[in-house]
Amino acid sequence: MTNAPKYVTGAAQSFLINQLNLSDKWDQDWEYIVADESRIEEFLEFYTRHSLSIEQRFALMIIIIGSFDDYITVHGFSSAIWSRIKLLLEQHKQIHLNTIIYWSSEQDDIEDGFAVTRYMREIEV
Repeated sequence: MTNAPKYVTGAAQSFLINQLNLSDKWDQDWEYIVADESRIEEFLEFYTRHSLSIEQRFALMIIIIGSFDDYITVHGFSSAIWSRIKLLLEQHKQIHLNTIIYWSSEQDDIEDGFAVTRYMREIEV
């Protein structure tokens, strides 16, 4: 598990920009900026229906979780969406280890974390 990706590659970013019509504006936090709570179902469908590389899965999952974090803030928690995300994270834990750790937040007080933090902490790393 120590070989889990840590950064979004330019190739994965370009692929997702082209396939999902995402913003191509360069930014250090591109994968967080393109997160879109209104497209979470589309992102999940793309993740599950396409044969993606490790780097593409890694980048897309960051977008999915960022989108779900925004979704929780706008609409409240959805157990249906969370169960789909959690299943993918558990199935591909070796790819998403660093993502799980990041979104689980290091803060002791869960209120200081992200909206999705309490749910991400359900996944054992």
